[in-house]
Amino acid sequence: MAKTINLSLFLLFISWIPNLTLSYSLSTKSRWIVDEKGQRVKLACVNWPAHLQPAVAEGLSKQPLDSISKKIVSMGFNCVRLTWPLDLMTNDTLALKITVKQSFESLNLFDDVLGIQTHNPKILNLPIFNAFQEVVSNLGQNGLMVILDNHLTYPGWCCSDNDLDAFFGYPNFDPVVWAKGLSKMATLFRNVTNVIGMSLRNEPRGTRDYPDLWFRFMPKGAEAVHAANPEVLVILSGIDFDTNLSFLRDRFFNVSFTDKLVFEQHWYSFSDGGDTWVKHNSNDICAKIIEKVTHNGGFLLDRGFPLILSEFGTDERGIDISGNRYMNCLVAWAAEKDLDWAVWALTGDYYLRTGTKHMVETYGVLDATWKNIRNSTYLQKLSGIQHPFRGPGLQDKKILFHPHTGLCVTNNHSGNVPTLRLELCSKSESSTFNPKEGILWINKMCIETPDVVGEKVKLGVGTKCSKLGQISATKMHLSFKTNKGVLLCLDVDEGDNSIVANPCKCLTKDASCDPASQWFKVL
Repeated sequence: MAKTINLSLFLLFISWIPNLTLSYSLSTKSRWIVDEKGQRVKLACVNWPAHLQPAVAEGLSKQPLDSISKKIVSMGFNCVRLTWPLDLMTNDTLALKITVKQSFESLNLFDDVLGIQTHNPKILNLPIFNAFQEVVSNLGQNGLMVILDNHLTYPGWCCSDNDLDAFFGYPNFDPVVWAKGLSKMATLFRNVTNVIGMSLRNEPRGTRDYPDLWFRFMPKGAEAVHAANPEVLVILSGIDFDTNLSFLRDRFFNVSFTDKLVFEQHWYSFSDGGDTWVKHNSNDICAKIIEKVTHNGGFLLDRGFPLILSEFGTDERGIDISGNRYMNCLVAWAAEKDLDWAVWALTGDYYLRTGTKHMVETYGVLDATWKNIRNSTYLQKLSGIQHPFRGPGLQDKKILFHPHTGLCVTNNHSGNVPTLRLELCSKSESSTFNPKEGILWINKMCIETPDVVGEKVKLGVGTKCSKLGQISATKMHLSFKTNKGVLLCLDVDEGDNSIVANPCKCLTKDASCDPASQWFKVL
């Protein structure tokens, strides 16, 4: 049985007065997360693991804490999902009596001790919990919101079906101890204004992840957090590694509060089977998987509940065909639904993961130096969904989004004849498309399609508007027929990001090719 935390931790907290520049009190308004004025706040987060051995936020032996926080901001994120082990709140020895240095030395991570001495000497001799506080504080000083995610019970890697803390009632997952730990964490960060949410438990799973047990214990955790800290959003995950919330379709979740309740869902390429995305045509499987994801969790948006896609991502080396195809599909769906989200992960490498020192995280947006971006193309893709498209207090902006690049279609003013090109969505001009009439308008001009393959798509004043059709199972191919009856689709010239006309590719059945360059999502 884990020890309960005593008064000394609270006294330790009181002595820590963070200097924060960010003050948010967020709540929910139907499916949206809003601020005190009722205006939408979109969460575009990155996961920063602090739940592994030695229970310290990763990367602090590689770069100064403040440099990492500023790097997060520079990459366009406004939020961090910071993970933590329950043991941090239920084991006084870990929280109060073991310093950062002692924790690393006990694991023979002497190089990391030297690294922290060099880059973050302030935290080296702090107790583990104090070091955690320093991370939260620095994130706030850099204007970053924080979601505290209870990732697992004891420090280590997560997750598999046979983990001893996989679900309520497992040997290392006592629901009573869990609720007390959540309450204490919520209390300790009650006046820390950049902590805007608490995720109750990461990826419930296992052979006994029954909805009845979820309904029995999850409300108790939610009430414990809300009672201790009424200001934070209370974020609930589903079962089956948080891929499934479908049990909420027919059974309502009853808690004493309503305007702080948020749900979360995870989706990786391997969530759909190891080789699903290479065995099937991308259009066919994308439409099918989105239908599944919507059934399992996306439906909550239509029922007026916020849903955070709190884990997703892929190998950023570009060698995973399944992951690459899945990401194009996911980004299209995230843009269409204008989701709040948290990508996995910030991590360049881990101090210690499953016995391996400095294991590289290929899903990490930073490389192993914790200074450089691992894949700028991947980050650009994410940038397309970092800003809100609609919501309370915002003027709706209709755009034509290109998921593969994370860019949007706009007018190319550089030539004598107006054409189209891709641009940052924040700088793109508004567009409208009515599927029934098939006319695409960009800034009051309509597109005029060429008759020759590879030619640029032009813009006109309305006398020669071309009619486009949305084809394939995803409806993301915008097609037209030439005067000779040849079917062409809008495409992107990778050389200059101009919009051109090319033969439609990979529409159905063919699993050998990738249609992503021809995918355009009407938002």
